[in-house]
Amino acid sequence: MINCDLLVKKAYEGRANAYTPYSNFKVGAAVLTEDDTIYTGCNIENASYGATNCAERTAIFKAISEGHQKIKAIAIVGVENDYTYPCGICRQVIVEFATKDIKIILGKSPTEYIVKTMDEILPGAFTKEDLKK
Repeated sequence: MINCDLLVKKAYEGRANAYTPYSNFKVGAAVLTEDDTIYTGCNIENASYGATNCAERTAIFKAISEGHQKIKAIAIVGVENDYTYPCGICRQVIVEFATKDIKIILGKSPTEYIVKTMDEILPGAFTKEDLKK
């Protein structure tokens, strides 16, 4: 059972570390690996905008760099009182490391969130399975 409340809380903790001097749009994420380890991430901006990294990828890359290959849930929080969806690049990275039944949790506040599936946020995703065709 995935503890969505805990993941949203952890995503807010990650958001607190966001480095956003240009946009002031702080985002936090928390990923849950197959063995129930949680990694948090925040968005990190750069004066060269293309070098900016999103919170989702920061959290996922931390998990991968520690030896985890699959994530079974990710919580994402951004602007208070609104849902912040992952960008297209993050959706592609999520699908690369997602378990088949990954839960994408979008937090509107620390106590209000919605849960989406991968197919809902990235229908027809291009995956490593497509490379085998």
